[in-house]
Amino acid sequence: MILNIAAYLFVVIDDADALTARLRTQAEAAGLRGTMLVTPEGLNLFLAGAEAPLRGFLEGLRQDPRFAALHAKESWSETVPFARLKVKRKAEIITFRREAASPLQVGERAPTVAPATLARWIAQGGRDDAGRRLVLLDTRNQQEVAYGTFDGALTLPIDRFTDLPAALAPHREALRDAAVVSFCTGGIRCEKAALWLRADGMDNVLQLDDGILGYFEQVGGVGYAGGCFVFDERVALDPQLRPMSAGEAA
Repeated sequence: MILNIAAYLFVVIDDADALTARLRTQAEAAGLRGTMLVTPEGLNLFLAGAEAPLRGFLEGLRQDPRFAALHAKESWSETVPFARLKVKRKAEIITFRREAASPLQVGERAPTVAPATLARWIAQGGRDDAGRRLVLLDTRNQQEVAYGTFDGALTLPIDRFTDLPAALAPHREALRDAAVVSFCTGGIRCEKAALWLRADGMDNVLQLDDGILGYFEQVGGVGYAGGCFVFDERVALDPQLRPMSAGEAA
């Protein structure tokens, strides 16, 4: 079986060019495939390979104190779902082009909701522990949403993450009394969205820690319909983190 990991970490990287070259060499030596983005604001990894070499690569990465906190969401497949290895130097770990959208800029993360807590809020009728109505904000694009999302989630007709602020603008007034939980595939977009929205006056926005993949891994599919689009040849995973068969999209 092939181990697949998705991981990201916001951290200052002053040597992004040199680190890009070094990680490419190490990943090639481990026989890994997938995508790694190296940026001044952190790392974004989607990798697959044999279990021992991939775990060894991650452990080696965590030996650098900057990356000691790197947490990986895991899933398994029968074959490697990437055609090749791509290691890229980028400006952002996900393109958003907004200030106050990184914990490095703001100085802290947006408040998080653990998967188990969100599952409990859903099960208790869509209310948080203070009794506020729960609104789940999908920060992914409409092509990804087509494969599945949380029941009743607020989805937006966007093709790129950079479109989110304008698409959400008409809904903001109606969300003032809600507990808004932003979510995405693995955590990056919902973290950036939550931070930016809070800085822009929506202090009732939280983020789903570890995204949909972390939710599936920890609690399964409670309140979720369909699967989660992933950026590899598996296309989408069901709540048991198995590739969805044709025709299973929500």
